[in-house]
Amino acid sequence: MDMNTIRQMVAQDSIIDDTELDTESLKIPQLHSKYLNIYSDEKLELLRMETELRVLKRKKWEYYTGKMSKEDLDDNGWEPFQLKVLKQDLDLYLESDKDLIRMSALIAYQKEKVDYIESFLKALNNRNWIIRNAIDFLKFKNGIV
Repeated sequence: MDMNTIRQMVAQDSIIDDTELDTESLKIPQLHSKYLNIYSDEKLELLRMETELRVLKRKKWEYYTGKMSKEDLDDNGWEPFQLKVLKQDLDLYLESDKDLIRMSALIAYQKEKVDYIESFLKALNNRNWIIRNAIDFLKFKNGIV
């Protein structure tokens, strides 16, 4: 699920109809379940991506140190690395590797989605208080204290 879709869903589900506060209160568990499922799926995807990054880092380490086998090079579609990299320079090569940068960017995007959904779940937890305050205000406004 992409970030724009999540934002649109949150924007739609954030609206509280102040003429139907009872119905809005009853929708909270459904919304919580919906976003908890999305959060769980996105969090698992993040964990999968982080694992994939660790494996890719090891492969790139083997690649840049010249320890990768011919079969592994062929499996990954990589040409043998021609330079001899010194141990102190290895981080420079790993940090500037396009595949690692791309994977890190995908993980950052995924983390942003997870954080965004998590913050909406926290807001949903406060929705009962918001609705209660709205009801109390309506009572006060109508002279029912």
